[in-house]
Amino acid sequence: MKLVMPLAAAALALLAGCASAPSLAPGAHYVAMGSSFAAGPGIPDYYETPATPCARSTGNYAHLLASRLNLALTDVSCSGATTAHLTGRRAVPEGNSLPPQLDALTLDTRLVTITIGGNDIGYIARLSAAGCNMLAAMSYDKEKCRGVPVPAEADYAALTARMDAIAKDVRKRSPEARLVFVDYLTILPATGDCEAMRLFDFDIRDSQEVARRLAAITAKAAADNNADIVKASDLSQGHDACSADPWMNGYPIWNGKAAPLHPNAKGMIAVADALEKLLAP
Repeated sequence: MKLVMPLAAAALALLAGCASAPSLAPGAHYVAMGSSFAAGPGIPDYYETPATPCARSTGNYAHLLASRLNLALTDVSCSGATTAHLTGRRAVPEGNSLPPQLDALTLDTRLVTITIGGNDIGYIARLSAAGCNMLAAMSYDKEKCRGVPVPAEADYAALTARMDAIAKDVRKRSPEARLVFVDYLTILPATGDCEAMRLFDFDIRDSQEVARRLAAITAKAAADNNADIVKASDLSQGHDACSADPWMNGYPIWNGKAAPLHPNAKGMIAVADALEKLLAP
């Protein structure tokens, strides 16, 4: 049986400890950072032309929030980003490179949101490989899909340290900014699988553990640095890829209009709703 957090309880959890935070004035500078779960690939329409390499959507939670609260948004989120791309430059296929996402911060920044860490530990890459292997097995295809190992304890420890360092860097560069971590929306159901997510049982168990550890690391980074957190992983319980009302795409689904194993428009709206509630004066 799936456990779904009641909406009232979820709202209280999101607002806890934030009563004394100053409200955001119209036009306040807002910087959104992170990976594809912040960028919103596959959700119409894209912010830039061409959309590559970052696939930032005007329907991602940052753009929705900025529009609602009349904030001056700098969206540097980018599909495929790791924590290293927040602190250092990133090479792109076009032969250029992207600046560190943290460089978007200024002294007048008043809001920062971050969704990051999944790519550091191969969360989505491993799910994709697991789905590919199941499809290959079902079709008796001898061609093997690439495998992605389960993270080791050293990988989790390294990610914990990098997340903490990023939070401290935000505080240093934008001391008056409100920092909000947003963790990853839930992909898999609590038990079993479905047509949208055909996986071996061991892949489900391993991926659920990766998701749990990622959420815990994000929560620790927020708690240790006096930051807020939107626990999208909790908020989206009951809205996984197998649910009747999914906020997440399953695998495979790529048809040029949606990104597999990524939030759909409903998921982004739900995160924007939670952020708006959190930031309400």
